[in-house]
Amino acid sequence: MELKKLTFEEANNFNSLFLDYIGQKPDLSNFYDEFPTSDGLINLLKKRNFSDSKRAVLATSMASQYQGFEMSESVKQNIELLKSPDTFTITTGHQLNIFTGPLYYIYKLVTVINATKQLKKAYPQYNFVPVYWMASEDHDFEEINHFNLFGKRYTWETDQKGAVGRFDTSSMADLMAQLPEQLPLFTDAYQNGGNLAQAVRTYVNDLFGGEGLLVIDPDDKPLKSLFTEVLEADVLQNACEPLAIENTSQLEKLGYKGQVHPREINFFYMKGNIRERITRDGDRFQVLNTDISFSEAEMTELIANEPEVFSPNVILRPLFQETILPNLAYVGGPSELVYWLQLKSIFDHFQTPFPALMPRNFALIVNAGSRKKLEKVGLSYEQLFFDSDALKQSYVKAAADQEFDLKAEKKELSQFFEQLKQKAAQIDGSLQGFIGSEHAKTLKSLDNIEKRLRKSEEQKHETALKQIDGIKQKLFPGGGLQERHDNFLNFHLNNPDFIHSLLENFEPFDYRFNLLIDS
Repeated sequence: MELKKLTFEEANNFNSLFLDYIGQKPDLSNFYDEFPTSDGLINLLKKRNFSDSKRAVLATSMASQYQGFEMSESVKQNIELLKSPDTFTITTGHQLNIFTGPLYYIYKLVTVINATKQLKKAYPQYNFVPVYWMASEDHDFEEINHFNLFGKRYTWETDQKGAVGRFDTSSMADLMAQLPEQLPLFTDAYQNGGNLAQAVRTYVNDLFGGEGLLVIDPDDKPLKSLFTEVLEADVLQNACEPLAIENTSQLEKLGYKGQVHPREINFFYMKGNIRERITRDGDRFQVLNTDISFSEAEMTELIANEPEVFSPNVILRPLFQETILPNLAYVGGPSELVYWLQLKSIFDHFQTPFPALMPRNFALIVNAGSRKKLEKVGLSYEQLFFDSDALKQSYVKAAADQEFDLKAEKKELSQFFEQLKQKAAQIDGSLQGFIGSEHAKTLKSLDNIEKRLRKSEEQKHETALKQIDGIKQKLFPGGGLQERHDNFLNFHLNNPDFIHSLLENFEPFDYRFNLLIDS
């Protein structure tokens, strides 16, 4: 594959806060500690004091979570290394989208793996472990129940409720039968996994276990027990909401918009198939949409004895992650990194190190067929990121035999009418309004002529314009980025070395947009 790179500005798909963060705009420096360079991560490492007792709980939980799974030597070694004070993690998180969901999920995992490799090479005295944090407690099933393969959308239908990681995957058989070919990687995972979290661990372990990637499930009592201080402060004292509001207001004063909104209590109650918000009404704590409630004394006892029934929302999930991992960087997409910037004051309050916010790798895969079509119509890869209308106008203008743009004529016309106005002013000033009106009518006529000329020119290039539409739809399905729509199987099934190619080509600390072009 040939590799080309564009700046994020050239890729034309990123919000201003993300672009300003990547550009290290000084106004944003108070919202994070270190920018994610390899040197910046080592600066964090030297300040990161992660206790031996937490390491012991983490390593034991990870070993327990992998019980019954076939582990590579790299995975076994990395679990053991978590006990060492010289070991640190690079983490990404994602929902449990079926069949891996959109392509950028794979890009996240590749980014954390490559980041740990580069750090180990630069700083061999330390150990760096790549971690995938499963959003197993999320309950937004509609966001994960589908994927797009070869232009068709496949959906898992089930009426299960609650945390998606606990969903039984046996009902996936009907969906598997609809697929165009058998996929042993997923068949084994979904038929033998038991629940969705186990199934995801199975296929991620099959795909990336050889790289030492660890999969962590936060739905774990020993890990939740490390978070009780925050639980008490948020549920009983509502300590986090004002901190996040103040942090967000500071961003908004700079002209940015917050992505997430804190609540008085930022935890769900999670038991069985229930995952519902906890609210407080007077002296009672209520679990919404249920008849479950607690007094303050009962809630205090529940936090102490059953921390596993509490599930953090988007405001506190990052803090939970950083509480239980010796983490240096979080790898995420633009929206994720933006909402992390809203949370630094919460980290400071609980004296928890704030990780470097590291953009994942972004990419567009251009297959050989699309490359040939691009070459045939003479478009550059940069032009691909124009919207369709602008791209076609640019093409027609470049390909036109005659200039159909009437800017010069309009300028001459305006100068002519200005001279008329000056002449009329000397004879009868009241005529200036009439002349201005005639000027506007004539400009409108020229606009219509220009449109006719453009339409005639477009008709000459109808075949090429249809090819451009086809290229755009292939590479930007639905008008969005390919990586947010297509599943990795679109590429992996035709090229079993696809993931290896990503590992070879992606540079984790090079914050530009990648184009991988088939030769």
